Amino acid sequence: MAEQQDTFISHLVELRGRLIKAIVAVAIVFVALFYWSSDIYDLLAYPMLRVLPEGTHMIATGVVTPFLVPMKITMMVSFFIALPYVLYQAWAFVAPGLYEHEKKLVVPLIVMSTLLFFSGVAFCYFFVFGAVFRAVYRWAPHSITVAPDIEQYLSFAMTMFLAFGVTFEVPVAVVILVRTGVVTLEQLKSFRRYFIVGAFIVAAIVTPPDVLSQTLLAIPLCLLFEVGLLMVRFLDKRARPLLDSEGNRVRSE
Repeated sequence: MAEQQDTFISHLVELRGRLIKAIVAVAIVFVALFYWSSDIYDLLAYPMLRVLPEGTHMIATGVVTPFLVPMKITMMVSFFIALPYVLYQAWAFVAPGLYEHEKKLVVPLIVMSTLLFFSGVAFCYFFVFGAVFRAVYRWAPHSITVAPDIEQYLSFAMTMFLAFGVTFEVPVAVVILVRTGVVTLEQLKSFRRYFIVGAFIVAAIVTPPDVLSQTLLAIPLCLLFEVGLLMVRFLDKRARPLLDSEGNRVRSE
């Protein structure tokens, strides 16, 4: 019992050390970017500003909002930049408890999930924002003056980034579900029609109440589900044992 307690405490100590290292990494990046926090927010607001009438600016209704909002977006950017190191710390903590074949699967999944998350954020910023904002303000009444609040815009952007970033993780989720034996490839294929309906329901929940943004989230969600199925087929083909001329197993990749 005492030995198990010592092991548990040692794991907690290591976890604390890994968390501290990850937090310090994010803090270092944040300090380095602090001077450009206003420019970072201007970059975030660019998709909105380019569709507003010329000479129109965003507004801040809070007393300290012009300072706090750029700090929040800078913290988010700092976390994104430090994310590879944060994931490395998480990997270093769990790796000793994994089998060799699990390590071979986990490392590519971590790299792929990171790239997919960033791809989702980039897709949202470069494509979705422009399409949604143009559609919204094209139909805005001419009797109103459009002046979005910077804090509400940040909240909107964070929600959309998170929604699209998580959505782009669907291929990784499909691979994990199949490789861990939770479901089979055939079951996922039969579930396809229900997944399409669920994709539009999820998009309606996590995105603003407009059809365009919901569609722009639901369609990639369905396509990425198909990508996940293709990845499972590819991994199953590589994992299939190679046989010699007599039908004996030679090796397994």
